Order: sequence, then structure tokens, then C-alpha cells
Amino acid sequence: MMWMRPGRTRQYLLLGLVVLMLAGCASERAYREGQELAREGRAEEALERFEDASRRDADSAQYRIAVLQTREALVSAALAAGRKALDEERYDDARAAFQRAMTWQPGSPRAQEGLNAIAAAQRHAKWLSSAQQSLDRKEDKEAENWVRMVLAEDPQHRKARALLQGLEEAGQQKKTGAALLAEAYRKPITIEFKDTPLKSVFEVISRTSGLNFLFDKDVRSDQKTSIFLKNSTIEAAVNLTLLTNQLEQRVLDANTVLIYPNTQAKQKDYQSLTVKAYYLGNAEAKVVASTLKTILKSRDVVVDEKLNLLILRDTPEAIRMASRLVAMHDVAESEVMLEVEILEVKRTRLLDLGIRWPEQISLSPLAASTGALSVADLRGLNSETLGATIGPATINAKKVDSDTNILANPRIRVRNREKAKILIGERVPNITSTSTATGFVAESVNYVDVGLKLDVEPTISIEGEVAIKIALEVSSVTNQIQTKSGSLAYQIGTRTAQTILRLKDGENQVLAGLINSEDRQTGNKVPGLGDAPVLGRLFGQQRDDASKTEIVLSITPRILRNLTRPGTSNMEFESGTESSLSGFSWGSPDGGAKSAAAGGGATTEGVAKTVNGAATAASQSSGDASGVQAPTTLTWQGPDKVKVGDVFSVQLTMQSGQPLTSLPLAVGFDARSMQVVSVVEGDFLKQGGAQTSFSSRVDPSGQIVLTVARSGDAGVSGSGVVATVNLRATAAAGDARVQLLTVAPVAQGGKAVSAALPSPLVIGVGP
Repeated sequence: MMWMRPGRTRQYLLLGLVVLMLAGCASERAYREGQELAREGRAEEALERFEDASRRDADSAQYRIAVLQTREALVSAALAAGRKALDEERYDDARAAFQRAMTWQPGSPRAQEGLNAIAAAQRHAKWLSSAQQSLDRKEDKEAENWVRMVLAEDPQHRKARALLQGLEEAGQQKKTGAALLAEAYRKPITIEFKDTPLKSVFEVISRTSGLNFLFDKDVRSDQKTSIFLKNSTIEAAVNLTLLTNQLEQRVLDANTVLIYPNTQAKQKDYQSLTVKAYYLGNAEAKVVASTLKTILKSRDVVVDEKLNLLILRDTPEAIRMASRLVAMHDVAESEVMLEVEILEVKRTRLLDLGIRWPEQISLSPLAASTGALSVADLRGLNSETLGATIGPATINAKKVDSDTNILANPRIRVRNREKAKILIGERVPNITSTSTATGFVAESVNYVDVGLKLDVEPTISIEGEVAIKIALEVSSVTNQIQTKSGSLAYQIGTRTAQTILRLKDGENQVLAGLINSEDRQTGNKVPGLGDAPVLGRLFGQQRDDASKTEIVLSITPRILRNLTRPGTSNMEFESGTESSLSGFSWGSPDGGAKSAAAGGGATTEGVAKTVNGAATAASQSSGDASGVQAPTTLTWQGPDKVKVGDVFSVQLTMQSGQPLTSLPLAVGFDARSMQVVSVVEGDFLKQGGAQTSFSSRVDPSGQIVLTVARSGDAGVSGSGVVATVNLRATAAAGDARVQLLTVAPVAQGGKAVSAALPSPLVIGVGP
């Protein structure tokens, strides 16, 4: 064993102490430099200095907190800039901002969501451009398919909703039975009959229009009618004849209409009923059910409160109106972010200056040597026999000048007409003693909130303004009071303010004026001499104590989600007559289509279907009347960066406007830097609860072969995940890729569907 000399040991200890001191000085210097850079607004440089200080002194919590706070501020600023650029459709700037956030906070889910939102926004912009081009070519069905693809991924997309609303208001969404008879119903006719048998009138209409009319057995053969129409249409002639004779119609096929009496019994026999289920995401099912029962007089309404599900069984006309009513109810509630800053400014000024002279002199005779004081001793009092006691003289020279700012900066997100509360402070216990007749004493503790309390209740208008009901209370414990029984109570000073503001989105309002001002002056002076203007300080003490406290509240509302005012067609539409919802609407954009559809005829062209909440246009056979195929697109979703050893997932999503039955494909991956853990089937072909067959084969050299098939002949359209591939990063690589090598979608009837290969997913694998 080697022993060190005591002198050498002291040298090493001293050297180590010097090194520690130098390291501490360096870390403190780096921290101060970071603070100075942060005050100058140079946050990135400040973060580097804080990180340097934290590396030098890893045990300092102060340095770690500075690093975290600065990094979070940089990330928040980058995310805000990215969201602003995304809203303004500056996609390159938005992508750069989100990537900056990823550099400061690797794997940030908020930044990844932003990057995914950019990809979705670009994809939606491309689809909307294709929709506009289709509209320019007068291909409304194709344009509707493109718009519905956008709404399938983002139901709140403003431009897509506005475009779809324009299509609806232009009368482009026609029910199938309406389109069948529209051409025949638009034919012109001039007809004049007086007290003519009803069937003779329909015979003339039949010869003119080429339509076939069948009559129920209860339609009287001797029933007569009068009708005089000039330069009118077949639609008007049929509708007016039925209306004036209490009859109703039902479309049977492309050129056949059934006429029957408009009675409750016949309605039950001939009127087709439809069952519609509504899964509500925002409105309460029982509230919507009450609306449907009141407006549509629907009786067959079932409410499942657990699933928030509404099931309706009624006529096609009632179902269409119910869908509009449900759409008006089932909207997301408005939300607002309230940015609140609460500042308590306290100023204290204290000046205590002067000399405090003794206030009294105590004289006392000294005791005699015998220990007893006699009258003779009192007669002989002098400086040797008389004692004097004088209090101390104190020189005061004190000045206190302080400014204190106490800031709270909460940000709270509140739904429309909901209350939110903020308490920044503490709960002070108040103990209460209770005595019974038997002498038993019980104590109970009640807690009182002391500090800063803020209650807000916003009301968001559809015009983008926010009315905020505010209640602010600032309290503090000013004194402690002890009762006779020994219980302790607190005296609490409080300041409150209540008001209602109405602000625009992003408008700031400052509330100030909650001021508490105290000014106290106390003095201790020698009478007469202490009142001298300047020299009085030498003959007395003066204490000036002034304090002023002010509460300042700044509030800024930022609307995160607001209601969109529905179009005119959804706010006001025809609802038929009191006895029948299938009212007549002459002069509508659909011409005779609307009236013809009232009977509910056969379906031969595309109808709108909803699959898993995504509305898509599913056309029969190979597309719509123009023969245009709906687009089919695939997209990769996954992380941009991973580390060696991480297990991560990538998803292949698909959007198709055509019903697909099977989907064979091949996926390539970089076998040098990643390996496949598992392959999981997605939900795209499983829509509607259908059975599917799924097989996958992984080639370790870097290829995956997948086959997904749907049982039965019915295909499925819409959007969803085709497959999820779980991978493990095995080696560092700068540009590892996952890409689709080939895909061959198959539609109904075995028809091949063309689909473009998506861009490869590039993943950076770091050490």
C-alpha cells in the first residue's frame, strides 16, 4: 500500500478545491450570459449557454430549469409560427418551423402532428383543385367525389364544405328516382278539362309524356276533376291534379307512376319506409330525438344514450329532412383559449431617520450603609447620595425602497357557456370549537381559499366575438386572531372585481385600478427643538412608511373552434304540408325531379352512402353517368426520425371513391437499417363489419408481400388504413426508406383500378 505524505495530500485537496471553484465560476458565468441573451431576445444562443452551464454543473436544478424553460419557449414559438404559416397556406415555411421544433424537442408529437397536417393540407388542396377543374368542365359528379374525399379526412374543411354547399344549392345532388322522371316531367303541356273523369286526364298526360300511370283499386273511376293549364309542364299538371283530388303518387320505375288515395291506410300500404342510424358526436341524442318528434311528427325514434345513437324509421322524405336537422344539431361546440395575465405591483417606501433621545430620567436615593434610609438622609441628598437612570439614545438612519411584481400567466381552454376557475394561492385552515352541555369540546376545520381567484364564463357568438363574465378576487391573510377558547382565526383582506366584457377574437383588454394605498407617518421628538425645519432631525426621530399595491388583469380570447353558419338551403327548406312531407315545389332547381322523387322510385344511378362516418359517392358499375372514375390514392404515415433500438410503426392509408374488393401489394424497406417485427391488417376493407382474408410474407432482404381480400361481392370505398408495419431500427442511416413497390386494387366484378404509387417514407435512423 502506498502512503502519501500529509503535505502532498493537502496540495491535492487544495488543487481539487481550486478546480471546483473555477468550474463553478464558469457555470455561473455561462448562466448569467444566458440570462442576458434571453433578455435581448436571442433565445437560441441563450439555450446554448444554459446547456453549457448545466453540463458544467449537472447537479444544479436552477440550470436544468432554465434549459427546460428556454427550450419549451423555442418549441412553442416554432409551433405557433408553423400553425400560422399552415393557416396562410405557406407550406414550406410551416414545414421549416415544425422541423425546427423537432430539432429542439426530438420526437415532439405536436411537431409531428403539424408535419402530418401539412401533408394533408397539400393533399386536400390538390383534390380541391381537381374538383374545381371538374366543375369548369361541367362534370359535377366528379367534382362532388373529389370534395367528399376531402371531407372524409377533414369534415371541418372550410373550402370543401363551402364547395359542397354550392353544389347542393345548385341542385346537383339529386335523388335517383328524381333523375329518372326529370326529363319527362319537364316536357311542356297545355291542358284544359272541365268536370272530366280523372282517368281521362291522366290518359292525355300519358300520351304527351310517355309515362305509364297505374291506379289503386280505391281510386274512384267516376271521380271528375277540372284543370286549366297553359304553357305549363307535365310536373305541374300531375302535381296539381293529385293535390286537388287528395291523391298521392309513388314512382315504380323509370316510366311508371302509381296513383293512390292520400289516406293514412294507403300511406301505410304504399309509402316505403327507411331506417337511418345517426351516431352523434356532439349533440345529445335525446335532444335531437325531441326535435325530430316535434318537427317531423316521427313516432319510430329510438335513443341509445350509452352510444349517443339515434335510430329513425320513417319515409324517405322524413329521413332527408331528419338528416338536415341532425346536421344542424350535431356540430362541435365552440371553444376559446383565454390568455390571462395577472400582475400585482407593490411599491414600498420607508424612511426612518433621526435621533431618538431618552424619553425620561429616573432619580433614586442611594441606600445608607446601614441598609435603611431615614428622613435625615433625604435632607442630605447630593450627587454622591442620589442615583440617576437615563434611557439609551438611538440613532436611526434607515431607508427601504422596494418594487415587487407578482405575475400569474395562466392559459385556460373553455367551452362555450362553461365556467372555468383558477386559484393561485393556498387554503388556510380555520378551526372552530364547539362545546356541548356535557362539557365535551369538539373542533372542526374549515378551509378558506386565500390568494388569487379568477372565475370566467365565455359566451362565443357565431360572428367571432366573445362575451366573458369575469369575477376576480385577490385576498391575503392580514392578521391572526385567537379566541377566548384558544381557537385560531384569520383576518382576511380582499379585493374583488366583477364585470362582463365583449371582445373580438385576439382583442386584448386590461383591467386595472384595484389599488390599495397606505401612507403612515410617525415621529418621536424633543418638544420644541424637534419641530425645527432641518435641525429637527437632530432632536427627534421621523418614520415615513408608504406602500401602494395595484392589481392589473389582462385577458385575450382566442377562438379555437367556432360554429359555421349553415347555408340558406340548410336554414330554410320546404317541409311539405301538414298532412304530407312530400310537398310540391314548382320552380325548384331540380325541376320535376323533386316531385318525382317523393314517391321513392327505383335506384339506377349513384347514391350517397356513408361508411364509418366518411361520406363517399359510390356509383353503380364503373362510375357516374359521365364515365369518370373516382380517384384512388395511397399515403404513407410514420415518424421522420428514430433511434437505433426503437420499435416504430408506419401505416399505409388509402382513399378510394370506388368500391374495392381486394388489394394485393408489395412493400420495400431498407434491410440494412431496419427489420420487420410484425405486419397488422388495417380497417379499410373491414368497413361495415365484413369478413376479410389477410396474408403477409416478409423477405428479410427488404420486401413484404401483402394480400387483403373482402368476402362477398360488395366492395367498400372511403378511407382507412390498409396495413400497419411495425419495424425495429437496427443500424444508423441517414435516409432509410419504406416505399410501396407495386399495388393492384381490384373493384367489383374483378375490374382493375389504377392507383399511383405514393412518395417513399424517408426515416432518419440516428445512433
